[in-house]
Amino acid sequence: MKAVVVHGPGDLRVDALPDLQVAPDRVAVRIVYGGICGSDLHYAADGRNGPYTVTEPLVLGHEVVGVVAQAGPDVPDAPAVGTGVAIHPATPCAPPGATTATGLHLRPGGTYLGSASTRPHTQGGFVELLEVLPGQLRPLPDALPLRRAVLAEPLAVALHGVARLGARVRGARVLVSGAGPIGALAIAGLRHAGAAEIVAADLQDFPLTVAAAVGAAGTVNLSAGGSVPESSFDVVVEAAGAVSSLATALTAVRPGGAVLQLGMLPREPVPVAMSTVIAKELVLYGSQRFDTELDTAIATLTGDPSLDAVLSHTFPIDAATEAFARAADSSRSSKTVLCVSADPES
Repeated sequence: MKAVVVHGPGDLRVDALPDLQVAPDRVAVRIVYGGICGSDLHYAADGRNGPYTVTEPLVLGHEVVGVVAQAGPDVPDAPAVGTGVAIHPATPCAPPGATTATGLHLRPGGTYLGSASTRPHTQGGFVELLEVLPGQLRPLPDALPLRRAVLAEPLAVALHGVARLGARVRGARVLVSGAGPIGALAIAGLRHAGAAEIVAADLQDFPLTVAAAVGAAGTVNLSAGGSVPESSFDVVVEAAGAVSSLATALTAVRPGGAVLQLGMLPREPVPVAMSTVIAKELVLYGSQRFDTELDTAIATLTGDPSLDAVLSHTFPIDAATEAFARAADSSRSSKTVLCVSADPES
């Protein structure tokens, strides 16, 4: 079976792996779509993502959806073969339908699909057949197309961050700094949470077009002479994962406001104007992956077809190298998707 595998810095291949033998307590999913994440891009280009270095071939991918292909004999309650499913990439993970926070996403020792954080590495989902635990499955509504459902994992990340802000969002004027896929999905999450006005800032026109399509009332191209007014937003979401974007956030937020650090900053120490945090009495929120939000993400995607705008390109698995190059070019792409297997809905 085919899989997208990184072997080291700049060494991305479509490899043939041995056929899958499903364990008695597992479910095999035929992966149909997989979204390319920033962490996948880092692994492919640099052979590492933050502190995690590739030391053995690693199948990438954690934003994956597909259809149930086979269940082991010890999984009598598995969804029927052919059922469309999203996959929670973490183990352990919150049980399906959980609404009370579990904190499992913060516990040490867990795994995440397509990650070099463990030895051996946790192989990912850009593969034709993927074996998972039954508790990782989330059956999809018939009304949700598989291609849109591939946004469930990154939307859950955005929803988790927005939830960290709590009641601050409703009625707020919000700036989203960085309008890539996570920024665009954060805009949707903020809109659903009751933000009064959302403005998106970026260095490229293409992501700002996507931001407007999913709910941004205003857009600012910072590389084309645009600027954001100082101290004028109740909340700022930093979604670019760039130090300069965080600096913009601290400048743009009003005294007594809040900044959500949703983008992943470099592992190394970064210069931050903490005097601004102090002088403005700001609240700075961190956000790590997600906990119970995957079910909410699926429900949101089912009822909000405007989020199709985030899906900019789809490539077959054999064109993985081209797909990764397009995903890395934010001037021309938003969420780039791999079609790993044929879509039964098309």
